Amino acid sequence: MENKIKSTTTKRIMHGTLWVVLLGYSACLLFWMFWGFGRSTLTHTQFRYSLVPLRTILSYIHQLKPSYFLIPIINLAGNVGVFVPFGVLLPLLIRSCRSFRRFSLVFLCAIVSLELLQTVLRVGTSDIDDVLLNYLGAAVGFGLVQIIKSRNK
Repeated sequence: MENKIKSTTTKRIMHGTLWVVLLGYSACLLFWMFWGFGRSTLTHTQFRYSLVPLRTILSYIHQLKPSYFLIPIINLAGNVGVFVPFGVLLPLLIRSCRSFRRFSLVFLCAIVSLELLQTVLRVGTSDIDDVLLNYLGAAVGFGLVQIIKSRNK
């Protein structure tokens, strides 16, 4: 009985810790998206957006050269890597996000909303390629959780 109580307490502490990590990480990303990198409210006078899939990604790939390597890599890898934790944390914390379809729906709705908000607030550019790269990162995180779960069975 005592072991069961310790196990339940440990699970609750772990669950609470993961929520703190998710919320803290989300707050950091929101800061980066809306205020970081020198952004402030209404930095653009016009709405800025890119709705053509792969335009930005291909532009960065074409720009890759030894003298101009870091910025494209940071933008591409960063837009993927920064969202891997969401693919790990959401299915661990939210039961309905344990199916890939449901996880994808929740994540895509959230990221599209944030991209649109950047444009409406004129603090960035809504870019379909950001959505694709962010989703790729989250999907990689989701896949990692699935691999780990299957190996622990």
